[in-house]
Amino acid sequence: MTAFESRLKDRRDELEWLYMELYDDRRQLYALLDEMGAFYAQRCPELKQLDCAREQNPLWFRAGTMLGMTMYTDLFAGDLRHLEQRLDYLSEQGITYLHLMPLLKMPHPDNDGGYAVEDFTQVDPRLGSNGDLEHLTAAMRRRGMSLCLDFVINHTADTHDWAMRAKAGDPDYISRYLCFDTPDIPAEMEKTIPDVFPETAPGSFLYVPEMKKYVCSSFHPYQWDLNYRNPVVFNEMTANLLRLANLGVEVLRIDAVPYLWKELGTSCRNLPQVHTIMRMIRLITETVCPGVILKGEVVMAPRELAPYFGTAEKPECHLLYNASTMAAQWSALASGDVRQLKQQLDDLHSLPAHCSFVNYLRCHDDIGWGLNEAFGRTIGIDPLAHKIYLYRFFQGSFPGSYARGELYNYDPKTQDARTCGTTASLCGVEKGLAEHDEAQIAMGIQRDLMMHAAMMSMAGFPMLSSGDEIGQLNGYGYHDDPVLREDSRNLHRTPFSWENAARRTETGSLQQRIWDGLRQLEQLRATEPCFGPQASVSTWDTHNRHVLALVRRAEGRVLVGLFNFSDAVQTISMDAMDGIFTDLITGTAAPCSSRQLQPYQYCLCSFPPHAAR
Repeated sequence: MTAFESRLKDRRDELEWLYMELYDDRRQLYALLDEMGAFYAQRCPELKQLDCAREQNPLWFRAGTMLGMTMYTDLFAGDLRHLEQRLDYLSEQGITYLHLMPLLKMPHPDNDGGYAVEDFTQVDPRLGSNGDLEHLTAAMRRRGMSLCLDFVINHTADTHDWAMRAKAGDPDYISRYLCFDTPDIPAEMEKTIPDVFPETAPGSFLYVPEMKKYVCSSFHPYQWDLNYRNPVVFNEMTANLLRLANLGVEVLRIDAVPYLWKELGTSCRNLPQVHTIMRMIRLITETVCPGVILKGEVVMAPRELAPYFGTAEKPECHLLYNASTMAAQWSALASGDVRQLKQQLDDLHSLPAHCSFVNYLRCHDDIGWGLNEAFGRTIGIDPLAHKIYLYRFFQGSFPGSYARGELYNYDPKTQDARTCGTTASLCGVEKGLAEHDEAQIAMGIQRDLMMHAAMMSMAGFPMLSSGDEIGQLNGYGYHDDPVLREDSRNLHRTPFSWENAARRTETGSLQQRIWDGLRQLEQLRATEPCFGPQASVSTWDTHNRHVLALVRRAEGRVLVGLFNFSDAVQTISMDAMDGIFTDLITGTAAPCSSRQLQPYQYCLCSFPPHAAR
């Protein structure tokens, strides 16, 4: 019995039951099973060896050595071949997980940053070829790096072959999209679908004259939502996913997961059929390529996240993004108040142990201010006033702000807006440099490192945004580009500066101070047992709203991270501690029970086993 046959034997009953419950089509079920066997047979020996190793170490992605980075291939290196030549740089940083932004064939110029996919079976020619991708993943495996790619499961570009055939009137392809002959049902559906994408198409449907039909397009008019009621769609999209896995992709970021199933009379989000689909995908990857893990893009409140992990017995996603904590962390920095951040972390810590997150400060997207408004009100925060304060503060237009950023999707009617900018610019480094003020620069660097230290100490593993490791600043040149200037997210989607990267070894340079500060944190994560896969994480009360305390426990050891989010000296006390701790950042020893922290200071305190009561 082959490994595939053994794995399928353990999973076939559940997979068959779920598939027949959703589709009631045994012919398509058998086609799917045949397809799975074919992709396993095509999987190269090196990847099959990886599969076996990962089956023996299923929590590999929770190790303290995990360190991620996200980037655009073209902005970092031009194309996949040149990116492979830059792997030494990433190894120097200690990167073990590299998320490349969408690189499958896309229309130009309208492609939503690559999330409008024209062909799921090939790399976009501007970035390379499938052979280049396979060569890159092999080189990464030799270095202990895993490649993450986006799998855009919800929609295709309207120039995809399926869409073109649908426009030509082929009923087999029309049925692969959510299409209606009249506007009646679309109009009813739009009454209940939340307006979560006001920046895209007006409404969620558009009329396509070539087809004389209304097509669902949740994000942009050139992105058509797939019809997952059709088993052919599920089978063929699964084949596309397995094809990427066989090219050596080890992490698949499943895009827009909550929106996969649409139902009249519902919000078309988080429906039970979505979890059926995700559970089937998990069973399929565990059978064909168990070395591959699934990361879901689920930007929801903590109470809505847990279902996307499934249960410990019947899991769905291995990882989710920690988007809510990211926003709460920036809010804490602007306000100097960690209470909402602490509450957010407590909510996440209450989730089951199999739930695991990717933590980050910045990514390709904006910062959306989706905070816990109900909790905010309990501590006297007016949600709208606080949101306005935050986006004005990080825009740099609020009096006394050190930040430099731009608004994204400002709506004068609702006064809603999001924030764009790099970490260094939002933390005050850009302003200090512009004003030739070394004290401001030093404080900006301190904020930058403190924010990274807090993020790296949270449950889950950290993912850096390319350029943050050298303090890359906002790029305003996009304002002069007619293709880019309408999207302020291009403020932080800038070409990587290899000239600045070369300065990371120059003593006293901005780049060296940030690079070395991050490397210290990264090396501590990689060597300290309290960052291991079995570590428990919680918050503690510091009796000071300006200072966050994160506690990690593993192997009888206790590690407490302290993070001062304010610009003033703060005194804290920790009732549950006694004895002497060692600060792993400075190497100094101090009493456990109380201490002072300088503005934006952070420390990782190692305690003797008996210290925590």
